[in-house]
Amino acid sequence: MSDFFSKAHELLSRGVPFATATVVRAEKPTSAKPGDKAIVTAEGVLYGWIGGSCAQPTVIREALKALEDGDPRFIRLSTNPGENQRQAGIIDLLMTCFSGGTLEIYIEPQLPTPRLMVIGSLPVAQALVRLGKSMHYQVVAVDPDTRGASLPEADEVITDLKEIPSRVTQMTYIVVASHGNYDEAALELALATQADYIGLVSSKKRAATVIEYLKAQGLPEAAIKRLKYPAGLDIHAMQGEEIALSILAEIVQRRRKSPAGAAPQSPAKPRKVFDLAAPKPVEPGTFAGSLKALDPVCGMEVQVEAAKHYLEQGGTTYYFCCKGCLKAFTAEPGKYLKKPAPTGEALDPVCGMTVDIATAHYISEFEGRLYYFCAAGCKLAFERAPNTYLHPSDAR
Repeated sequence: MSDFFSKAHELLSRGVPFATATVVRAEKPTSAKPGDKAIVTAEGVLYGWIGGSCAQPTVIREALKALEDGDPRFIRLSTNPGENQRQAGIIDLLMTCFSGGTLEIYIEPQLPTPRLMVIGSLPVAQALVRLGKSMHYQVVAVDPDTRGASLPEADEVITDLKEIPSRVTQMTYIVVASHGNYDEAALELALATQADYIGLVSSKKRAATVIEYLKAQGLPEAAIKRLKYPAGLDIHAMQGEEIALSILAEIVQRRRKSPAGAAPQSPAKPRKVFDLAAPKPVEPGTFAGSLKALDPVCGMEVQVEAAKHYLEQGGTTYYFCCKGCLKAFTAEPGKYLKKPAPTGEALDPVCGMTVDIATAHYISEFEGRLYYFCAAGCKLAFERAPNTYLHPSDAR
């Protein structure tokens, strides 16, 4: 029983929708007993026990329906459904094998609180945080600039953009409202997540520049197409509060089209059943977090999704640009893990502005050196023609 509640707590903490199934009544011969419980995820995975193959397929099917419409249901499984007098509120269904017995099972969808992630601290972001709280969202503010000083209503404030992926659940709605301060850097991280909605507060002209940058960084076209710009419904909004209202209205519209926030399930995908004590299965080749990582040997940025060379050590996965770096790291990992993170200041090689290395959002590697930029536009210009701007003293 403790495994059941531990699994439920884990899924709720991660913001994953699921349904619970509880055996209320059982007539022999059945392998399930009153009080037996199971959890069914939106992917049709069952954890726990509510009977064997005679009950599991039907319970999974009904649980997925409950997740789709958001309503609980009480089902009765027997070899002769409808033979007894029908009772209001009970769905009579056929037991899929004919050994006899009857099971009555209560199925209830468990939908986590939707999460609103607001990136930025200017008036639109402030209005989004206030409105999101009044609409009972769990509000996560991402504010590297003022560290949440202007967003007191937020449930949580994170100050490092790299923490974005770790706060995103299946029912997370992300709005980037930094007004050009770090739009591109935030979107690189956001578009690598499973967030149900990602919107950008900007003009169409500004959005075109952002998309050009994202394409240049190698983001897949499918990921970029998930971006909604300008964010919000067209209600001719002018002021910050009105813009925030239009965005929340669009998020509500999207939520109501998919009440459980669950991804569409292919009927051809096989169902799985797991013991609650078993470790969670991990799909091969699935990586969490940002689209990019730094090679610990040479410092080069590596596209995580396309990485051919990687190694897990001490619970952390490291990615490498080539086989040579992987071999060097494997031979002497301590040599590279002890290297201190770069600090200090560097000059943006494009505009000459001073950049704080520790907080730089835009970094590029060229011929084994790292260059730091004040904005996405400078990075993009450099990557198009690095030799035009190259100043070796600016690199670290």
